[in-house]
Amino acid sequence: MASKIFIDANILLDFTLKRDAYAEAKQVIELIVAGEVQAFITPSIVYIVGYWLAKAYGNKKAKELLLALLADIHVIDITHEITVSALLSKISDIEDALQYSTAVYHKLDYFISRDKQLQKMSITALPVYTPQEFLTEFK
Repeated sequence: MASKIFIDANILLDFTLKRDAYAEAKQVIELIVAGEVQAFITPSIVYIVGYWLAKAYGNKKAKELLLALLADIHVIDITHEITVSALLSKISDIEDALQYSTAVYHKLDYFISRDKQLQKMSITALPVYTPQEFLTEFK
């Protein structure tokens, strides 16, 4: 069975906006599209990425890019229970806490992010990897 990964907003933005870390983000996206891993995000990731894509490309292109991503990336729910758990966690950044707690709740295998602070706060059950670390581990 394919590994289940959570994709943080920064990875999707690296890919869609072709930022400095584009090449690594592209390799992760290629694994997803090839079906080698299953990828998940939350509705707030859609909002964050959509906001920056609309600023960069306009609303029409932003929607097209999001729909293309959502052909291979699944949106998972953040429930009331997850939200409360996230706010009680040791992760101080609220957005990070919400994303990470959602990924833990849904029993995902990896959390892919370039956020070093989040990486320090991760638990053994759900490691946080940079795209490069994940690609090295996965191959």
